[in-house]
Amino acid sequence: MPNAPYLIAPDPARAGLTRVVEGVDHTGAAGPVSVVEERPLTIYLNGAEIVTAMTIGDYPEYLALGFLRNQGMLKDGETVKGVEYDEDLQVVVVRTDGSTSFEEKLKKKTRTSGCAVGTVFGDMMEGLEGMVLPAAEVRTSWLYALADTINRTPSLYLEAGAIHGTVLCEKDRPLVYMEDVGRHNAVDKIAGWMFAEKVSAADKILYTTGRLTSEMVIKTALMGIPVLASRSGFTAWGVEIARQVGLTLIGRMRGRRYVCLSGAERLIRDADLSAVAEEPRRMARKGAE
Repeated sequence: MPNAPYLIAPDPARAGLTRVVEGVDHTGAAGPVSVVEERPLTIYLNGAEIVTAMTIGDYPEYLALGFLRNQGMLKDGETVKGVEYDEDLQVVVVRTDGSTSFEEKLKKKTRTSGCAVGTVFGDMMEGLEGMVLPAAEVRTSWLYALADTINRTPSLYLEAGAIHGTVLCEKDRPLVYMEDVGRHNAVDKIAGWMFAEKVSAADKILYTTGRLTSEMVIKTALMGIPVLASRSGFTAWGVEIARQVGLTLIGRMRGRRYVCLSGAERLIRDADLSAVAEEPRRMARKGAE
């Protein structure tokens, strides 16, 4: 069962996600260290091989669906007849009613800034022309509650590091928490779950531990999610695209501090900020001690 209040949450004890190796620390002491596993997963759409992604190996069906959805290879309302995962071959085959013809798209690849090297096929901006996301309000009290819950959730990141997390949220409730070696994979798993479960995006918030790059903004927009938040920073192109499509973009979340570079007019500041004003004084007293 997932940790409350999640529908899906990380399970650091799940077999096959980490292994223990022997290491030596800065003092010269030897001891066991938990490290994240990384393995290839090849995704097929009908009879066509689409991509091989490096992943930790959990939720391969959601990863395949989400990748194809975010690449524009699966459309809203399209019927998926089946998703077959072969663990021995590390292959996922997604089968649909339609025929597959993405030769031109597959010829054009963009290597993204994602860790573990993400790949985008075709025009990165495809699907964003004229897009305006729902003008969903977001309360700062929700953001603070989400950050507090997410940062305390047992995860592979806390267990072994070297991993990114992405969380689908509704108001102040985190719903689905996915992790992977690349932040793009974690987002694709969320997209795959939403596609499979037919979950509405218009009232959701996407929280990520990774940088707010163009790739992250584009994927969030294509998923129809109007708010993207992170404890990390921004890239200029990511900000530009967010402003173009009306995405509320919030980064550098630390405690009750944040920076909003797109959609600030949709923020409702309903949280007590006295703790923020007190923080420098606490740090000064701590330093004096």
